[in-house]
Amino acid sequence: MSYAMAPGSTAFVYPQPADVTAGPLAEPSCFAHTDRANHAFAAIIGASAALRRALTQIELVAPTRSTVLIQGETGTGKELFAKAIHQLSPRRHRPLVKFNCAAIPAGLLEAELFGHERGAFTGAVGRKQGRFELAHAGTLFLDEIGELPLELQPKLLRVLQEQEFERLGGTRTIKADFRLVVATNRELAQMVDEGAFRADLYYRLNIFPVRVPPLRERREDIPLLVRHFVEKFARPLNKRIETVAAATLEALARHHWPGNVRELQNLIERAVILAQDGVLPLPLDSAPAPQSQSGRPKTLKEVERDHILLTLQQTGWVIGGPNGAAARLGVKRTTLLSKMEKLGISRQLYAPRPDGQRARCAHG
Repeated sequence: MSYAMAPGSTAFVYPQPADVTAGPLAEPSCFAHTDRANHAFAAIIGASAALRRALTQIELVAPTRSTVLIQGETGTGKELFAKAIHQLSPRRHRPLVKFNCAAIPAGLLEAELFGHERGAFTGAVGRKQGRFELAHAGTLFLDEIGELPLELQPKLLRVLQEQEFERLGGTRTIKADFRLVVATNRELAQMVDEGAFRADLYYRLNIFPVRVPPLRERREDIPLLVRHFVEKFARPLNKRIETVAAATLEALARHHWPGNVRELQNLIERAVILAQDGVLPLPLDSAPAPQSQSGRPKTLKEVERDHILLTLQQTGWVIGGPNGAAARLGVKRTTLLSKMEKLGISRQLYAPRPDGQRARCAHG
């Protein structure tokens, strides 16, 4: 059995849930909502019960001024949920300002958020508006909020409580008028217990938490996602993907997807590039379950370490960038670095030496 493609298009034709709009080029989105909600959710692909619950929460909270805490694993699409909140809010005609707390060096974060006056620090040659000002009357989306340094957390809390701030080097108090949406893939409550995140800020951010389900909890959405990504990647390559075998979809449904939707997207992009004769291949590793040297099945930790090591070797130990190991694994660079640290992976230990041996072998 296989699933065919509609003639003259790149869209799959296969059985779908009864409440999903079908058609050769129909966007495989979600389910019955208001017209505005359908537009806001257009980029969020799926029709599973787990996804429905999350989107219903978004539709309820979006029209309010309340702070929203979006929680979910890496690659689940948290930014798409933040965009939907903004598009469904009364502030939708004002700016949505996005800021990743993990992408900026800690020493520059305060200036990026609060802005600065000329001469506030070395290199401040002019006045600059921060994200708080740029988001005036709109929505401010702070991604990776768990990476915000402890010393900056009370300053963010003051802005949220007092709704005012000053630029670095300035004395004029500026009123803050923005709706805050934050996202994280970390357990903030656990970070509070460990002293890595302020309890008062956590309670202020946790007014309305929304959990984005991982892909393994919405496996019934995988065919819709496959269809969406095939259309996305086949069109610019001028390819016609006419068939995807049922076995391929079944294998994708069984996969654990540690990188979630982003991992699936990267895999389908690779599959479309490799596709020949209109058939979508399955680039998943179909090798038998890996065994340890003792002959027992490897633990999940060992399998994860081996998979990361293999990817690092394939990329020449390049971690970041579009062709780096993080992109191939479908995770963010900071997430991969954290996993490498936890698993004891370093280039010094595992990379080949000039004599062709691996440094790891020197330890027996």
